[in-house]
This record gives sequence, structure tokens and C-alpha cells, in this order.
Amino acid sequence: YRREVLTGKLALVDLAGAERAQDTNNHGQQLRDGANINRSLLALANCINALGKRRRKGYVFIPFRNSKLTRILKDGLCGNSRTVMVATVSSCSQQYNHTVNTLKYADRAKEIK
Repeated sequence: YRREVLTGKLALVDLAGAERAQDTNNHGQQLRDGANINRSLLALANCINALGKRRRKGYVFIPFRNSKLTRILKDGLCGNSRTVMVATVSSCSQQYNHTVNTLKYADRAKEIK
């Protein structure tokens, strides 16, 4: 008998923390952690943008090595995989800018095929 073995990989990533430093009043280590999260989110956004361009223009360099986050998510973004992104938004008017940014981020991610 020939057995076919399928393997899977599950990565759950909470991308919360993309707040502006002036809104959170964080200091010290929390401020540095927030800056690192924002840096990783920017690297992920660059990868998502490049993957969207690849669909339209052909080969485009994808900068996966720019952060640990993008290295972890590489297989899910461009491999033989199924990826789900859940964008959580708020109806509160005070969170309008965060909601719009989240929806723009999700829309860019939708371009990856």
C-alpha cells in the first residue's frame, strides 16, 4: 500500500498593537515593544503589497527577510496554502482612523492570489 502523508502548519498571529505612541502613553519597554510591532507590521504590509504587484506584473522581489513575522508567515502568504485574515473593526467614531487603516490593510491582503 502507498500511503499519502499530508502535513499542515497553523500560524495564529495577533496583529494588534499598531497604535500610535502618542495615543497609548506608553513609556520604556512598552514603547519599544510597540515600535517593534509597528516595524513588523510595516514589513508585512510591504510583503503584501509586493505579492499584490506580482499578480499584476509578474515577478517582483518579495522582502520576506525584513522581519521575523514575515518569515513566519511566508508559507501562508505565497505557498500552496489557504490563508484567512480576520480584520476586527470598531463602529466607534473615536476609532475611525484605526478602522479605515485596518480595512485598507485587509483590502491589500485580498489582492494576493
